[in-house]
Amino acid sequence: MTKGFGVAVGFLATVAATLVVAASPGSSSPSAKRAIPIPALPAPAAFVSRIDNKFFPLKPGTTFRYRGQQDGKPMTVSVSVTHTTKLIAGIHATVVLDQVFVGGKPEEQTFDWYAQDKRGNVWYLGENSSDYVKGKWVRSDGSWETGVDGAKAGIVMKAAPAVAKAYRQEYYAGHAEDMAKVIATNASVTVPYGTFAHALVTSEWTPLEKGVVEHKYYVRGVGNVRTIMVKGGSEEERLVSVSK
Repeated sequence: MTKGFGVAVGFLATVAATLVVAASPGSSSPSAKRAIPIPALPAPAAFVSRIDNKFFPLKPGTTFRYRGQQDGKPMTVSVSVTHTTKLIAGIHATVVLDQVFVGGKPEEQTFDWYAQDKRGNVWYLGENSSDYVKGKWVRSDGSWETGVDGAKAGIVMKAAPAVAKAYRQEYYAGHAEDMAKVIATNASVTVPYGTFAHALVTSEWTPLEKGVVEHKYYVRGVGNVRTIMVKGGSEEERLVSVSK
């Protein structure tokens, strides 16, 4: 699934046109199916230079730090919004560096690429992800870029999120197929960074990692404050600090 703001893992899938079959997070059985369309990426002129979505603000120079656990081992995550942009499909995407440490050792680092359209939707345009293996950084199979090898962008946060149908966050057949659904808009959440009411909660999953479901909590003006794996494993991270 994902860590931090969005690090994809490798998968296998079968695709039919622009619709794919996904396991429903609301079902107790991963065999429940639904078709979820791949969103159409707007033209470059439809994008703005800033990302100020109320639940997913990415101001350059900001670093989010998380602490948690993965399979019983302590985990720390650092997510830094850089001042760098990357031109993808004619769109200037903001580059975000996501670094994961497990048991005090480096495990994963990812450069994620995001952009916001004029309506306020935040699009996920791809990632360059690496795993730390035997003292070396090895490019992950989950790396992808919009427009390359059939990969397509998805929406990581909607302009006006509401409890509704599921949506696709990314699409690269057999590699990155995360999906999400808003399940609450008025939740309470407590993390080391603070206690918040009116949090947005999403349920996130992939049809290629059956039985695994995460819940993510987002706070207005802050962003993601908590991620917890509710099915298929033991992993959680909570926001500790935000520095600018």
